[in-house]
Amino acid sequence: MTTSQPPQPPARTIREQCKHPRVQIVARDEDAEYVECKECGDVFESSELKDMALEETKGADEEV
Repeated sequence: MTTSQPPQPPARTIREQCKHPRVQIVARDEDAEYVECKECGDVFESSELKDMALEETKGADEEV
């Protein structure tokens, strides 16, 4: 009998490149809301997603 190994999570370099286009809420606290990226599986506070978008926009403005 052969057993298959569970899928390995994506390499860290892929996660660092992910822009988290699709997220879902996984938990809420009094002060925070936590989301999981449907693409890379990373879990983080929803305010971090907003910060990432602001940094990305700011970086694009600086390149011009």
